[in-house]
Amino acid sequence: MKAMLMAAPGDPGVLQPGELPKPTAGPGEILVRLAAAGINPLDTKVRKLHMFYPKNTPVVLGCDGAGTVEAVGSGVKRFKAGDEVYFFNNGLGSGLGTYAEYTLVHEDHAARKPAKLSMVEAAAAPLVLITAWEALVDRVGLKSGETVLVHAGAGGVGHVAIQLARHLGARVAATVSGAAKAEFVKSLGAEQAIDYKTGDFVQQTLDWTGNKGADVVFDTVGGPTFCQSFGAVRLYGRLATLLSTACEMPQINKARLRNIVVGYVQMTTPLFLGDHALRCAQTRILEQGAALIDAGKLKFEVSKVLPLAEAAAAHTLVEEGHTTGKVILRIH
Repeated sequence: MKAMLMAAPGDPGVLQPGELPKPTAGPGEILVRLAAAGINPLDTKVRKLHMFYPKNTPVVLGCDGAGTVEAVGSGVKRFKAGDEVYFFNNGLGSGLGTYAEYTLVHEDHAARKPAKLSMVEAAAAPLVLITAWEALVDRVGLKSGETVLVHAGAGGVGHVAIQLARHLGARVAATVSGAAKAEFVKSLGAEQAIDYKTGDFVQQTLDWTGNKGADVVFDTVGGPTFCQSFGAVRLYGRLATLLSTACEMPQINKARLRNIVVGYVQMTTPLFLGDHALRCAQTRILEQGAALIDAGKLKFEVSKVLPLAEAAAAHTLVEEGHTTGKVILRIH
């Protein structure tokens, strides 16, 4: 089968086309003929650093996938040949990822593809849906009527977080860059679009909330944005972040003075640690998300679709950081 192989960590050019034997489904596994694979910033970090399983080469990257079950292994009960599925699986360097014509997935780690999504759209969904859900539902318990500031609202995770927050009944503001992205986040339900390049997002958040600060800030950016965000959270508010950032002591003291609860979100933990129960919990998120999608309450923006052989170009686009929504590889 055709696959994009990484023989060593490095720049996007290390992703090269190659051939691998077509895998065979073992006990509890499904063999998926992939239609599309999602590209995530996580993929680019693994490509550059190979930090999870540095001794494994060559590897096939890619965690997000959508396709059709071609065969099932012994004991499989949840799926049969012909079923359409989407999933977050492998891609960290430990097993076969999704930049290939076929992949293997444990039946408990896949969900039925939402009927309203194309394969390309479905491949855009798993990581960003699970991440937004774990942040807003599991970490900070966002409630109806609360206010939430979503950083990078036009990005992969951000544009899903806006929609999920609106579904939960929250009022949403989002940081963006430029008028086009401002209109995009407003079309998703954000009532306030804050251009971080032309204004102070902390002050604009305070203005939006009557000088109280947002009940919740969801940080998908890290760095100075994370540290500055303490000033945008209300007293006894909550902040969820995807990244680990060291802040200066005055900023830390501001968070302490405001009694802010900080929740870290690392959705790859169950995969990396091989925790089956937690991975099944993420499958439940995909199933609940599918119900919202088919009810017309959640959609996924795809900015660019490239063929499998152009995985390096897809990584370059993601690393440039200017895309709206997701970049996808079309495989079949």
